[in-house]
Amino acid sequence: MTVKALMSHPMETGLRKNKKTGKKIPAHFIEEVIAKVGDKTVMEAYWGTAISKNPYLSFKYSGSKGDVLTVSWIDNQGESATETAKVK
Repeated sequence: MTVKALMSHPMETGLRKNKKTGKKIPAHFIEEVIAKVGDKTVMEAYWGTAISKNPYLSFKYSGSKGDVLTVSWIDNQGESATETAKVK
């Protein structure tokens, strides 16, 4: 099965400057992404600052239609999100 997900996140590197103030924009990026079916982890990724804003994720796993897949992420500022969907 191929899973495709679009995550809403600013993904700031900490190197860009605010055009008005000239101060650096603090780093704010997703560090860990985990996909599970039930209690089984089917994908785990560790990211850094090189990932673009609102990242798109695609991966394959051995599964079947009807699986309930949960994708969760946590960022370097402690924010997190979780989405659950039934595999079609």
